[in-house]
Amino acid sequence: MAAADAAGAVEMRGALARLRRATGLPVAFGGLVEPGRQRMRISELSGAATPALRGLAVTSGYGLGGKAVALARPCAVADYSLSRQISHEYDAAVAEEGLRSVLAIPVVVRRRVRGVLYGALRTAQPLGDRTLNAAVDVARDVEQTLVVGDEARDLLSAARPEPGAGSAAGWEQVREAHAALRALAPRITDPALREELLDACGLLTGGTPGQGVTLAPRELDVLTCVAAGATNATAAERLGLRPETVKGYLRSAMRKLGAHTRGEAVVAARRAGLLP
Repeated sequence: MAAADAAGAVEMRGALARLRRATGLPVAFGGLVEPGRQRMRISELSGAATPALRGLAVTSGYGLGGKAVALARPCAVADYSLSRQISHEYDAAVAEEGLRSVLAIPVVVRRRVRGVLYGALRTAQPLGDRTLNAAVDVARDVEQTLVVGDEARDLLSAARPEPGAGSAAGWEQVREAHAALRALAPRITDPALREELLDACGLLTGGTPGQGVTLAPRELDVLTCVAAGATNATAAERLGLRPETVKGYLRSAMRKLGAHTRGEAVVAARRAGLLP
């Protein structure tokens, strides 16, 4: 399984528990759309009584989930087996699990459906707007997490040294990538991907950290933004901090580096191998 798919599967698994809490629905399941194919595979179950749905491949346009994939919008039925709004290729698996009222919410990232979250009851009854809206909110959270993961992988790819990276223009590109990676890392929920990002940041510094100089992660985050030309307000926005907090981290970093100005702190950090 590719790293992106593995991270997506972990996020989908957590989303099912959140969906059940938010909606009160006893059963939730879902999965990711297979790369390059017009179908999604149900890989995650929560609250299910049988394995009937696990591994089920749902083709775009077919069944409730396939309809959600094809239309890229939420769909729901009050009684799955009797609904005339969907096709019925998957009735056997749905019936084996004993599901009646079902909703399907697509997870849409960069205008592409990446997965589907389902919630269901074992009784036939309409699912109200409150339930549907709560499920949509969970899907939106998944979308944001997947977007951040995509951005992280894009930055990691862009940060790989290119021929001629030792030039001024090349080093400026490396510094921009380093700043973006440091700002993005705290937003990554997948520990493995976050660690990979921070390891990449270390590689981009182009040297070994100097002895006796140690900055806290947030101090280094702030100094990285400063080195990229960001004001305190801009650094605060990028890092999700208050400007006053940024000032505090910057003062602490300057003190550790023996610097009296922001510029001196950046130069000292680069000499110490803490910044590219």
